[in-house]
This record gives sequence, C-alpha cells and structure tokens, in this order.
Amino acid sequence: MSQAGGPMDQPGPLDGLVVLDLATLFAGPLAATILGDFGADVIKVEHPAKGDPSRTHGPAKDGHGLWWKMLGRNKRAVTCDLSGEEGAALLRGLIAGADVLIENFRPGTLERWGLGPEVLHSLNPRLVIARVTGFGQFGPYSRRPGFGTLAESMSGFAASTGEPDGPPTLPPFGLADGISALVCVNAVLMALRHRDLGGTGQVCDLAIIEPLVTLLGPQPMIWDQLGTVQERTGNRSVNNAPRNTYRTRDGRWVAVSTSAQNIAERVLTLVGHPEVIGEPWFAGGAGRARHSDLLDGYVGDWIAARDADEVVRAFEEAQAAVAPVYDIRDVFTDPQYTALDTITTVDDPDLGPLRMQNVLFRLSATPGSIRSTGPALGAHNTEVWGGLLGLSDDELDRLHAKGVI
Repeated sequence: MSQAGGPMDQPGPLDGLVVLDLATLFAGPLAATILGDFGADVIKVEHPAKGDPSRTHGPAKDGHGLWWKMLGRNKRAVTCDLSGEEGAALLRGLIAGADVLIENFRPGTLERWGLGPEVLHSLNPRLVIARVTGFGQFGPYSRRPGFGTLAESMSGFAASTGEPDGPPTLPPFGLADGISALVCVNAVLMALRHRDLGGTGQVCDLAIIEPLVTLLGPQPMIWDQLGTVQERTGNRSVNNAPRNTYRTRDGRWVAVSTSAQNIAERVLTLVGHPEVIGEPWFAGGAGRARHSDLLDGYVGDWIAARDADEVVRAFEEAQAAVAPVYDIRDVFTDPQYTALDTITTVDDPDLGPLRMQNVLFRLSATPGSIRSTGPALGAHNTEVWGGLLGLSDDELDRLHAKGVI
C-alpha cells in the first residue's frame, strides 16, 4: 500500500486511537478516513441491509463503487442495526475501548436508540463524540435533513459564485462536505488534546452550514459595516486584479493571480504595459480591482497571442503567478503532482492497482499511509464482534440471521 513520508512499518501519529465511524455519505466518513490515514483504527459501523450510501454513489467498475474505495480506506467494516436493542448493545460494547465516535444522524436519533452522549459518556467518560449535521444540534432547522448542497447555497458561497449575469453556481463536487470533514478532524484533535491534558471527553457539534461562512473572509464585516453584499464576478476578484482565467492561442486556459503587489507589477511589465504601474489606483488591490476591464484586456490580449506552454514559461521566468487550468487527466501527469505522489497507486482486492488521492500531507517522523481500500459490507464482522467482544460463531450466525448484523 502507498504511504507518504516514511517506511510502511512506521506508526502513524494516531496509532492506537480507536475511532467508531457511524456516519454516512461524506463529511463524517471523510473525517474518519483522514484519521485512519494517519494511523487510527477506524471501525466503520453500517446498517446491515443499507450500508453507507456512498458505496453506490457515482460510477462503479465491476459492481464496485469507486468513491467508496477511497472513502472507506483504512477502515474495518462491520454491520449493526443500531435502532434495535441488540444492535445498540453491540455498539455499547465497543464504547469502552473507543476514543472517538463520529455520527451524522438527525439530532435526537441516537438518544432515541439509547445511545445519546450521556449514556456513552457514562460508559466511557474519555470518549470524544463528533456530531456532524447539516444545521447543528439545536435551532429551528436542526431536525431538517441537511446536505452539503444546502450549505453551499445557504452560506453565501453560491450567491457569490458564477458570472455576473448568470445564476448562483454550486460546485460540481462535495465542497461543503469536504471542508466540514477537515474541520471535524480539527475539532476531534482539539478535543483529544483537552482530554489528554487531564480533561474529559466532550461533544463536538459541527453544523455543515457554518465552515463555508468562515471562508467568506471579510464578507460578513463588509455587510455589517458598509451595508454592501458581494456580487458575482465570475473568475474576477473584488480584492485585486488582474485575476481571471484567460484562453491561450492553442485553445487552453490559464489562471493568473496578482494578490501580491509585486506580482501585479511583474505581470503588467511582462505583458507590455508597465506604464500603468505608476497610476495611483494601481498601488493597491482594491484600486486594481476597480480597473479589471482594462487590466484583463492587457493580460488577455497578450495571452491570447501565445500558446499555453509559452505563456507558462514566460510567467515563470518573470516570477509571476500562473497555472494551467487542469482537468483530472492533467493532474495525473503533471510533474509536480508526480513528485509529491499526490495521486498514488494502491492494491485493491477487487480492482487490482487503483490510483487515488494520497494522504493529505507529509509528516517526516510519523507519516500517514493507505493500508487498505474500502472493504466489503460487513467484511470485519467476525474480527470485530468476535475478536473484540468475544461473540461466538453461533451467536454471530444468530445475529446475522436476525438482521442485527
């Protein structure tokens, strides 16, 4: 299996941490995946008949969902119907040895099953419980079904994304879920830090509608203090210019950013218009943004007269910021991504060599690794329910026949 930063037998920084992943679809499960990438023992608990819907989301090959192969990696998969007492009792049996539980049921569901935080903390006061929902555990919308799409819509992201004369634009992938997963990992690690310094376990309440609001930058303060709302500007920025995507002579696209003043000066010098650098409005990003039409014209005309490779080479020589606009095929072949092993090859028992995203970052002493791909539903029932809880084969057969596991 692939790894990042060190030998395969090197323990990850979360080695010995036990995580119970009760969540479905994307934000909660991805948080558990990241914890598993860095050494946590993640036990994925799924309904015996339904499983995690991500198993069947998106394209499949030979009946195997490709998204699941990544989302389920580094996890042991067990099945358990938590809504019945026997299933709830099985989960309670795992709680004493667990460090983290991640769930995304609607508020009140775990409590109805006798698995609320008070019960779980009575069994294990050191347990960190991450509750990931669309709208949080309280408030007027808390019991509504919530998905990342709704967060992208309600947060202000979609309203400020797209062309000025076009509709609000949603991302073509799980942006809010992915960001919420990263936030969830941070919340869990902070709670573990508090616990390990002498505190107790606690509940992390994460509403998927919130992280994107944080990423809006100054928009809340601008509305509060100035009464203005950021409108859609396409690929332009309200904070600086030139900043856009530009089409090259050979029909490809490149993106240019000039967030730093010295980069903006280099770009305009490169494209043959150094005279604008002395204009008073050019001295700051906001002033340049007010002259986007002029600056985009200068940069766009220069780029349109050249092929993409020439444009990138010239920008690099000028130490100006440019990047080609890639699709996933380009990511697979780009030499920088190749050097970083961003897309790595892992061995999958169903599909053979399988290329997927590597772990998120490289740690020099305790690297993460991909030790297994997403397993079959209930693949580790005997290993977990039998090995950890000591259930006999006859008892496992009985529970399976009854639909509990």
